[in-house]
Amino acid sequence: MTFIESSTSHAKRMDRMYRVQRHIYDLTRKYYLLARDRTIREMHAKPGDRVLELGCGTGRNLKLIAKTYPQLDLAGLDISEEMLISARRTLARGKIDATLVAGDATRFEPSDFGKADFDHILLSYALSMIPQWEQTIVSATQALAPGGTLHIVDFGQQEKLPHIFSRALFAWLRAFHVIPRATLREASEQAAQTIGGTCRFKALYGGYAWQIEIRRPADA
Repeated sequence: MTFIESSTSHAKRMDRMYRVQRHIYDLTRKYYLLARDRTIREMHAKPGDRVLELGCGTGRNLKLIAKTYPQLDLAGLDISEEMLISARRTLARGKIDATLVAGDATRFEPSDFGKADFDHILLSYALSMIPQWEQTIVSATQALAPGGTLHIVDFGQQEKLPHIFSRALFAWLRAFHVIPRATLREASEQAAQTIGGTCRFKALYGGYAWQIEIRRPADA
């Protein structure tokens, strides 16, 4: 029997974990959450675009997106109220306007943010922490505007790195409830096919990180 964690229990677990960690999260994660900035640089958002980050955490990525692409309509969702406390502070200090919502990435709706859809949605090292991660991809692709793009960056399978390194990394990540998704590429391709879109996959740094773009057809 497979146990599927409820969104309520997952939220409580995330709050427990991040109640203290959120204060040092950005300082520590910059050393091993690779390709986040690269993914943001490759978004190519335009003024007025509606941009949502699922699993926005401390607001670090939203701050960088706002700095890189001025005049966006920004939004963020996180299941942890503790992380959203940090996100609100981060964006307030940067004088960045964004709609932040506490919620479950597996079953959100654009209407939760007062929108019909989004031009760009970002999932940065979030799927490896979401129990029902495949449904998150489906929900995100369904929330894309015609011509919109889902940007994913997360841990890969370390396929071109020494086996001893990958074993040690995976064991360490499990201690923080992080599970790199071995079938992330296949799930993304299936979600893209469902909306009649395209899926671009790239393995970075010997497979340490995987980067995926799912694009919805412009005439959808």
